[in-house]
Amino acid sequence: MIPILSVEAMRKSDARTIAGGVPGLELMFRAGKAIFEQVDWKPPVAVVCGSGNNAGDGYVIAGLLQAAGIPCEVILLFDRYSEDGAYYLTECREAGVPVRMWESGMALAGFGTIVDCIFGTGFHGEVNGAAAEAIDRINESSAYVVSVDINSGLNGDSGMAEKCVRSDLTVSVGSFQPGHFLNMAKDVMKAKANCDIGIRPVDEHMGLTEEADLYPLFRPRANNAHKGTYGYTALVGGSKKYSGAIRLAGMAGAAMRSGAGVVKLAVPDVLWPVVAPAVLESTVFPLADDGSEIVFDEKQFAELTGNVRTAAFGMGIGTGEGAAKALAWLLENYKGTLIVDADGLTLLSRMDTETIRRAACRLVLTPHIKEFSRLTGLEIPEILDSPAGYAEAYAKETGAVVLLKGPATVVTDGARTRIVDAGCPGMATAGSGDVLSGILAAAAAVAEPLEAAAAAAYINDKAGELAQRRSGSVSMTAGDTAGCVGEVVRRLETEETSNS
Repeated sequence: MIPILSVEAMRKSDARTIAGGVPGLELMFRAGKAIFEQVDWKPPVAVVCGSGNNAGDGYVIAGLLQAAGIPCEVILLFDRYSEDGAYYLTECREAGVPVRMWESGMALAGFGTIVDCIFGTGFHGEVNGAAAEAIDRINESSAYVVSVDINSGLNGDSGMAEKCVRSDLTVSVGSFQPGHFLNMAKDVMKAKANCDIGIRPVDEHMGLTEEADLYPLFRPRANNAHKGTYGYTALVGGSKKYSGAIRLAGMAGAAMRSGAGVVKLAVPDVLWPVVAPAVLESTVFPLADDGSEIVFDEKQFAELTGNVRTAAFGMGIGTGEGAAKALAWLLENYKGTLIVDADGLTLLSRMDTETIRRAACRLVLTPHIKEFSRLTGLEIPEILDSPAGYAEAYAKETGAVVLLKGPATVVTDGARTRIVDAGCPGMATAGSGDVLSGILAAAAAVAEPLEAAAAAAYINDKAGELAQRRSGSVSMTAGDTAGCVGEVVRRLETEETSNS
């Protein structure tokens, strides 16, 4: 897991490191040097600088470029500097680096590389004046663009911006921030890297999930094992109107290939003829219905959940009285891990928070932004301003693990947060969330809820990437993603074996 620090935590980490005896000048030099060494420079180079410490990193880079014989110049947007930055700007001038002020209408044509040092991660508000014009010129250029710390104009916590630099490479310093992954980040950064310069983090509750984090969950199975060793799970969903959701969740390649020993597909009896022909490895558990949606029968649900470690509820189940009663019963009586998705989240949003908090089960909620808005009562723009923060707050309030879907997935129990930075545009299609629920139900049978949710998001996203490579972003379907799950899990098992 790679640490991720909020903007405020990064500021405090900087301050603690400096207070611990590492001068700010030294940290600035380390940052500039680390970035200099990270880039394959295409001369000539323009280093476009604002006025803060982010600009100071740029002055260090320019000095190193000059020393290496790589043609460069510094372009200043403002005639003001931080104390440490002024020191390195003076060094640049003394070394003979050309330095000039930005002029309205200036073009940036002819540069092979442009270094964006206008704003750092602490930027918030609107971009205007010379900075706005410079950002437009950078984005219009054909140069290779390197953003230092974060793309200027992009919010370091939310990954949102009205206007920001679009980079070929973004190099963060010390630690990634949430804004390197959330919301707009993937659309404005082609690649990103982090440079460790010896900053001591003050907060390590958030991290980026890596493939190696999943290896312990998918170890090769023992010979002395049976199907019950790896957990029974139930997938509860479907209605006459929405029969595909539950089939996607349960099809071979979703739940079964993600590690579950036995999967029960609990569907309205009216769907039995539709679901049964597609079921080989799983079992079908018909539920009482009214000809369209389920009718709650306590005895049936007690039998269904009596031996299952995990259950996923809500995929295409509808929002009628039967589904509402079933969810209420599960919250009060089921003792395993319960994943609530899709229609289940709509039903949950109609319950009071105390009912959710008192749930007998370990609860995992998998909303997209609109569903999370219904759960919390927050407006969507509010959530986008702080997706990780609001997810953490709701997890603390309810005691649930929240898996908030988006361009990057936020998974949190309120105390620990994981960001999964994978997936692809082709996954913006009906059924992707149903496949995720099937994977998560299986993963939660062998791991605690937070790590299971992060693992499931990673597997789903990587399977989606593989499906897009094979079918294209326009033509791929959620079924294609489900069909690639087994290959992703096999790779995890193989890699774990080779690294053990």
